[in-house]
Amino acid sequence: MLKLDHVEVIYNQAALVLKGLSLRVPHGRIVALLGANGAGKSTALKAVSGLLRAENGVVSAGSIAFLGQKIVGKAPQAIVRDGIIQVMEGRRVFKDLSVTENLRVGTHARRGRFALKEELEVVFNYFPRLKECRSRSAGSMSGGEQQMLAIGRALMARPKLMLLDEPSLGLAPLLVREIFEIVRRINQQEGITILLVEQNANPALQVADYGYLMDGGRVVLEGEGVSLRGNPKVKGFYLGCGTGAGKRAQDMSNRSAADSRKGRQVSRAT
Repeated sequence: MLKLDHVEVIYNQAALVLKGLSLRVPHGRIVALLGANGAGKSTALKAVSGLLRAENGVVSAGSIAFLGQKIVGKAPQAIVRDGIIQVMEGRRVFKDLSVTENLRVGTHARRGRFALKEELEVVFNYFPRLKECRSRSAGSMSGGEQQMLAIGRALMARPKLMLLDEPSLGLAPLLVREIFEIVRRINQQEGITILLVEQNANPALQVADYGYLMDGGRVVLEGEGVSLRGNPKVKGFYLGCGTGAGKRAQDMSNRSAADSRKGRQVSRAT
């Protein structure tokens, strides 16, 4: 569904943030993009959604394709019409609007006729708390409730691909588990493909079908969510998000590749 091939992103015509990023997001799957702060994860999402321009950033090399069509250089509103919705880091709800009014904003990207009441009930089914406080202003809600509202608003747009940027940021562990479980249900029941950016690798890998671990603008490890969750390299170098984690993971990956080449050379020699 979504393909990034050797993507490079530069900010302010000087700072190279993505350095040849390649990844795949298959239809109907949850893919996690993991790594420490500054790894380039959020920049990758903005490259997909077309929001780089607002921060003086540009895709300087590589390609991004959605459903077989190149989208680099498209306006953000055109990308939304294509079926891609981004839930920004930090919730970004309209604090002076009510919960219901915020949710209705999500329908502005919709084409064709739809029943607003039925669409609201779909969201309320996933987030009952939003129904309870549907007349309240979004600014009076807790951080967890605002995160639910941000995801619900994106769901109202009926996207093909939902980009989630750090949904666990600032939330208590119990609420993080609840939100990630709802994300899993949305993927399974609504058929929405999800690209999930997270520093908090453990809950992300609980729901992700596949994961990419980034450091310094590059992918340093990748694999099925289950295998990454049980991988000692991931546990040691990423779940703790320690300093230099990506470099050590890359060094281990390079050593593994070198050992494999040596093994093949020995095999040919014998």
